[in-house]
Amino acid sequence: MQNSATMRPTREACAPDLLRELSIEITAKDHDKIELLRDRIPDRTPISITFLPGEDIDSRILAACRVRDAGFIPVPHISARRLHSAGELDAFLAALTDRASVDRVFVVAGDIAEPEGPFRDALSVIRSGVLARHGIEQVGIAGYPEGHPDISGAALERALYDKLEALEAAGQSAWIATQFGFDAEPVLDWLTALRTQTAVPVRIGVAGPASIKALLRFAARCGVGVSAKVMAKYGLSLTQLLGSAGPGPLIEELAERLVPEVHGEVRLHFYPFGGLEKTADWIANFR
Repeated sequence: MQNSATMRPTREACAPDLLRELSIEITAKDHDKIELLRDRIPDRTPISITFLPGEDIDSRILAACRVRDAGFIPVPHISARRLHSAGELDAFLAALTDRASVDRVFVVAGDIAEPEGPFRDALSVIRSGVLARHGIEQVGIAGYPEGHPDISGAALERALYDKLEALEAAGQSAWIATQFGFDAEPVLDWLTALRTQTAVPVRIGVAGPASIKALLRFAARCGVGVSAKVMAKYGLSLTQLLGSAGPGPLIEELAERLVPEVHGEVRLHFYPFGGLEKTADWIANFR
């Protein structure tokens, strides 16, 4: 019988796996910056395109086309509550598949309290069948290792498994991308619990290099825990707000502590809060 020390992979074994097949997020407004990602991240890297208020459908489609033309894989987001009609979603998917050869999307409920159209949550979009009708083969859904500020843990867990069940029934493959965080502990605990139910691939969200103020602002908005103990791992304190930080300490801790037999297939998903070019440079240098 192997002991835990024998089973634990070394950092050297895990780090390349974590950084292999990474993904990164952009906004539709970043469409003119796609070229700067060349030679910084690998070809065919999945690039998520957010569904933010103030950006129209045409700009999201343009961004998907630019991602595809640059040799990467476009992964447009669909924000269920921000869709005004089923027809709007149908037209969006038709344009994405026709013009950018999109075959995967990431579906979230959206960050508004009441839906602007017929879709209340990601599950309602998945169950509508419209994704499958447009040839979408892979669908990403959100995971919350540290919970959600407005949703109970039980409701999050139920919603996650309902979505995975609906995607399996539709014959579509799934993956989970998590909120970003600073602490490996809740991520590892969440993965351990998840693997008792499903082997679906997971992308752990990490924040690209950014100012401390920006990171704390996004953390507060997303319900991500930021304790003095966690910040100390970054060589910072909560009173030092003028510096900046990158995800190196978190990635190194994950690389040291992830056990494939326990935590399953894991990759990284980068949120470039400090800017797309800065995050891409950081990835290239860290790799």
